[in-house]
Amino acid sequence: MRVRKFIWLKSLLAAASLAGLSGTAQADAVEDFYKGKQMRMIIRSGVGAGYDTYARLLTKHMVKYIPGKPAILNVNMPGAGGILAANHVAVQAPRDGTTLTIVSVGLPMDQATGLNSSFKADLTAFNWIGNLSDSNQIMQTWHTSPTKTLEDAMKRQTIIAAAGAGSFSSMIPSALNSILGTKFKIIIYQEGLEPNIAMERGEVEGRGTESYVTTASVTPQYLTEKKINILVQIGLKRDKAMPDVPLLLEYARNEEQRQILDFFSRAVLIGRPIATTAEVPKERVEALRRAFDATMIDPEFIADAKFQRAEISPMNGEETQKLVTELIGAPLSVREKVKAAFLSKTGIEEPPAAK
Repeated sequence: MRVRKFIWLKSLLAAASLAGLSGTAQADAVEDFYKGKQMRMIIRSGVGAGYDTYARLLTKHMVKYIPGKPAILNVNMPGAGGILAANHVAVQAPRDGTTLTIVSVGLPMDQATGLNSSFKADLTAFNWIGNLSDSNQIMQTWHTSPTKTLEDAMKRQTIIAAAGAGSFSSMIPSALNSILGTKFKIIIYQEGLEPNIAMERGEVEGRGTESYVTTASVTPQYLTEKKINILVQIGLKRDKAMPDVPLLLEYARNEEQRQILDFFSRAVLIGRPIATTAEVPKERVEALRRAFDATMIDPEFIADAKFQRAEISPMNGEETQKLVTELIGAPLSVREKVKAAFLSKTGIEEPPAAK
């Protein structure tokens, strides 16, 4: 499990700060509010998928550090690439700090481009509690596919699965068809493990983007048994676990492409972010953030994460809030270029059963 040193130090200081507040009237009020409550963690995927694994891992341990030690009920709410869950949290969930959610990596980018009219949430209004992982995203094909590299995908049609319409895993390969001239044919499946199952059955040759840590955690045999080819990784620097896999940024052929691919690469830094609703009292937001920080250095959490092969590279709530705000507020010229690439929807098709 990889933990950045400066985040580790901030978490230690945060935990100490929380302990120091325990005797104050404000801390007592927070404790009184949460005592006996049942909170909800809204999970944007089905049971067993990567987001589900990370969310349940967090709630299992974080309850120890929330003042008043409330219970947390995990609620799976898959659909529309995470939009269903985000809309629920934005529109229907109580705005009192009793709802947490794990947000799709692609949704800040979706809001920045304004592509989806069904997306009602304003992520800049959410109160961000922390980010569990900033793992690079990968595009992969099954080991039997003739497409072994992104260059191969520029030469031949490669049929891949995506986890839900409007998801990061469908938007990115479609945009690459438009920007770089890849020839992905993208079949939309339900979320969760359906794209993986389709790939294993030979219905498709590969799948759209997925975080490397999800692959390592949920389907580690893909890596240990060399079942997949990793075509490209999306992030700002090559992951030490994939030193020979090229970055998407390395394929930029001009300044316009560089701007668009840089936007994609920064978006994946928001890997497994946790938020609560808008309008939550500041002292409760602070308590939740410090509970998250304390969880990140909890020995039992660390051991549990290691057992589940869940790579943790945390970012605190303040940094996550800043990153989300900056991404959504990127220069209009860049957002318009990204939007144009997404609007092409090149190569996206419905699954065979839906026709």
